[in-house]
Amino acid sequence: MRFEVTTDRRRFFQLAAATAALLGSLPRRAWAALPHLSIDKNATAKALNYVEDDTKAPAPHQPGQDCLACVHYQGKAGDAYGPCALFPGFDVNAKGWCSGFQAKK
Repeated sequence: MRFEVTTDRRRFFQLAAATAALLGSLPRRAWAALPHLSIDKNATAKALNYVEDDTKAPAPHQPGQDCLACVHYQGKAGDAYGPCALFPGFDVNAKGWCSGFQAKK
């Protein structure tokens, strides 16, 4: 009986370690989505003139400057929303814009 308990315990820890390794290897975006940035509730968004639609952005915005083309945007091409280094803990619209825009090289 003791042998079975030891085997079950060992198997449990092996599965727990394998699960932890698998979850640790997945990109954060694969298992958790961030809340969308709220313009009304975020002081940084207000200060940087963040807009969800870059066609409605104030000067000095220029056509083609959207979050997807910004160095701070960390989402993938094709994603509607993604994380931004300027707004930690929030997803921004890929078609959005803020005055912190810096073009990717």
